[in-house]
Amino acid sequence: MIWLDPDDISFPDTELYDPKDGLMAIGGDLNPERLWFAYQLGLFPWYNEGEEILWWCPDPRFVLFPTELKISKSMKKILRDNIFEFTENECFEDVMRNCKIAERKGQDGTWINEKLIDSFVKLHQFGKAKSFEVWQNGELVGGFYGIQVGNVFCGESMFSKVSNASKAGFIHFTTKYQNNWELIDCQIYSEHLESLGAKMIPKIDYLKLLKQQKS
Repeated sequence: MIWLDPDDISFPDTELYDPKDGLMAIGGDLNPERLWFAYQLGLFPWYNEGEEILWWCPDPRFVLFPTELKISKSMKKILRDNIFEFTENECFEDVMRNCKIAERKGQDGTWINEKLIDSFVKLHQFGKAKSFEVWQNGELVGGFYGIQVGNVFCGESMFSKVSNASKAGFIHFTTKYQNNWELIDCQIYSEHLESLGAKMIPKIDYLKLLKQQKS
């Protein structure tokens, strides 16, 4: 296993190093500079709070091509009825904190800690990280956030306080940016995103596409 030096922002080559479980490295830090470098290489941190930082690049990779987005009849009706309102980059930190406390099937804890929030907020201030909000009657009821590398949006996490809020937000913004986002990186498999059209592709295909982006 490759251990990272906190004083050296470097990672193993994501194309050449190919562990079966996708775990590329351990340690390092969560400073904004390292996070930004990691996402450009196809890496993301995912671990339990209190443990060493784990850096992943799974093979295959779970992604969604915006042109392949699937919208059910029920969701089309929800969007037509204007049940929700949508904004972007209005309250980035609030979205992250709601994602932090969201219950997740099969997970006991969260990788979203205070250091990660602080670094992502800084990346947001630099224009690298973005949030997308869903509102109902003036209340923030859903949303998601992530990092944009060129035309690839690396989705990090989402939350929903009322039924269909996060799904509506994801559909709304995927449709809005269909001509701008070449790919949405969903990282890890979920039934929720598979129902919207996400699928597995070989890691090498994802990395090749990522390399083509201008940061």
